[in-house]
Amino acid sequence: MARMPVAEVRVDEALVRHLLAEQHADLAALPLQLVANGWDNVLWRLGADLAVRVPRRRQAAVLVEHEQRWLPELAPHLPVPVPAPVRTGRPAAVYPWHWSVVPWLAGTPAAHVPVVERGAAAEMLARFVIELHRPAPRGAPLNPVRGVPLVTRDAAVRERLADGAVPDPGRVGALWKELVSTPPWEGPPSWIHGDLHPANLLLDDDGGLAAVIDFGDMAAGDPATDLATAWLTFEAAGRRRLVAALAGRYDDATWRRGRGWALCMATAMAAHSDDAPVLAAVGRESLRQVLEG
Repeated sequence: MARMPVAEVRVDEALVRHLLAEQHADLAALPLQLVANGWDNVLWRLGADLAVRVPRRRQAAVLVEHEQRWLPELAPHLPVPVPAPVRTGRPAAVYPWHWSVVPWLAGTPAAHVPVVERGAAAEMLARFVIELHRPAPRGAPLNPVRGVPLVTRDAAVRERLADGAVPDPGRVGALWKELVSTPPWEGPPSWIHGDLHPANLLLDDDGGLAAVIDFGDMAAGDPATDLATAWLTFEAAGRRRLVAALAGRYDDATWRRGRGWALCMATAMAAHSDDAPVLAAVGRESLRQVLEG
């Protein structure tokens, strides 16, 4: 059975309260509620207005440090709220890595909303992408699996297809072979979110984009990585709205790589989320959209 990566540290309420009491004592008595236990981090809501974001495995720990360093600089330029840390936590005797206290951002994850009802978020998501995709400065983080040449993901995609965990592997493999041959990005490295799928987009009561969360994969690289959201988040009508709102910003090759990135990410979610039904559903639906075009 294909599961999410195993947690290397158990991030339970006792651990979070210990860290808060030791490093941010004024927050330690606030109510805690488990919200999400993801591939990389555990998220606990803290009182009414805050949340605690704690890595559950070593590979994610450095990503939290990237968020702490760079997200406060990017946040003022973005058109919707993002979880820029308001407090930072350091390693302790009972816990080995950095962790963060972030704002609690209200909204419904787009992954919990039927794909045909997400189109109202397209224009604001386009604005977010435009404002985020500014040239990244020297020293911006690099990510070995996001923002890189699409061909570097070839072996991983082929392995998932061979495992039999991805629906319609023949059609998906043929399309991947076509898309992975697209010429690579030759422009300057751009800031990217790196994981712009519907579980990381929060919608308001009217279906508009309320916030973008989980910047753990933020990096400098190919902006096509984020254009994958056209297939990961929307069906055909919503995708047309997003593409129209981004008209003239990206060339055809970048959009083709974006479709390739959508295929790559969708196969990962479809193949490795047996214990995460929401992500598994996103993966299957996204593959359907990628094959549709």
